[in-house]
Amino acid sequence: MVRQQRISAARQLLASGPIRGCDARPPAGASGRSVAGVPAYLDHASTTPLHPAARAAYLVALDDGWADPARLYREGRRARMLLDAARETVAGVLGARPDEISFTASGTAAAGLALLGTAAARHRAGDVVMVSAVEHSSVLHAAAHHERAGGRVVEVPVDGIGRVDPAGFAPVEGTAVASLQHANHEVGTIQPVAEVAERLHAAGVPLHTDAAVTVGHLPVDLRVLGADLLTASAHKFGGPAGVGILAVRTGTRWRSPGPVDERESGRVPGYPDVPAIVAAAAALAARAAELAAQRPRLAGYVAELRRRLPELMDDVELLGDPDPAGSVGHISAFSCLYVEGEALLAGLDRAGIAVSSGSSCTSDVLTPSHVLVAMGALTHGNLRVSFGRESTRADLDALLDVLPGVVREVRARLGATDLGAARG
Repeated sequence: MVRQQRISAARQLLASGPIRGCDARPPAGASGRSVAGVPAYLDHASTTPLHPAARAAYLVALDDGWADPARLYREGRRARMLLDAARETVAGVLGARPDEISFTASGTAAAGLALLGTAAARHRAGDVVMVSAVEHSSVLHAAAHHERAGGRVVEVPVDGIGRVDPAGFAPVEGTAVASLQHANHEVGTIQPVAEVAERLHAAGVPLHTDAAVTVGHLPVDLRVLGADLLTASAHKFGGPAGVGILAVRTGTRWRSPGPVDERESGRVPGYPDVPAIVAAAAALAARAAELAAQRPRLAGYVAELRRRLPELMDDVELLGDPDPAGSVGHISAFSCLYVEGEALLAGLDRAGIAVSSGSSCTSDVLTPSHVLVAMGALTHGNLRVSFGRESTRADLDALLDVLPGVVREVRARLGATDLGAARG
């Protein structure tokens, strides 16, 4: 009875004050200048500011969740209460059972555990791991690790908007597991996960989906998707960095690819960061409650950006699905001919505008994007603009005011003004 009362109190923490007290939109008149002092922060797909609900929950959990949740004394039981409530909250949002949810140190760690753990458990079925050509680097790195260990990897191609053909995921003999992202992290294209899952299940092959781009941005239900494993990352939806989500559906064969202990049902070893996990759960619940109001607003920014870019500049290639229904809604990517992506980033940064370039998987090594290469798209002069909860029309206007001049300046330095110039 006491335990149930404590869990009930934790549920109230995650589902009441810290969330209901947060407006679904920034205060009237607010602009992107409230985000870390950046005039226009437009890289929310990389990481987004901590949600107020997460901040409030984190502060409470620092006081009540600091002890080891595996201990039986009072402080440990309090921490376990918060951990259990966070697990139930995340499970409720994702359409999963609480015992199917584990917390990892990052989305990258979760993706690696999902793919390699399933491959390890199903090694007798075969040694083939199937991945799409546009998976996030965390999934591709896990697949490469599997290959170095003696396994095989089959890569499924995509079309010009970055989407796979479900028929391409027809499993070859010896397929242990397949992985298909819910939506692409660079161009926002939504993948046909449910169709692919159905095809794979007919052959007895489980599917992992990397939902880091969609969780907290679209309604995501594990059972509707049909995936057997799902992973996500808290810092993508307003939670703190350092918390990943690993969902393994009941009945899915999985075993840890590394050392195990008693933590997280034997899936994730090591001491859990309970306050950060509680904050992540609070952020996810808050984002789920805000989606109905947020999605149309952010999708409107993306639609206007895509409409105005060709009007403002020559030689711009819009990337991803032109149909809004086929895209995650808060991401827009495009490439500018005759310029380098890093030059555009530097010019926009000098103007106080933060975006990212699809020309890299890591910010300090600007190599051609494997996503754009797989799509057959222009890999130079690429930018990804992504909006978030704090984004406003002022952010969009700032980008559109500055970008044409930056492109014109870069082209002029390269002597490309006669080939394609930005219209002022």
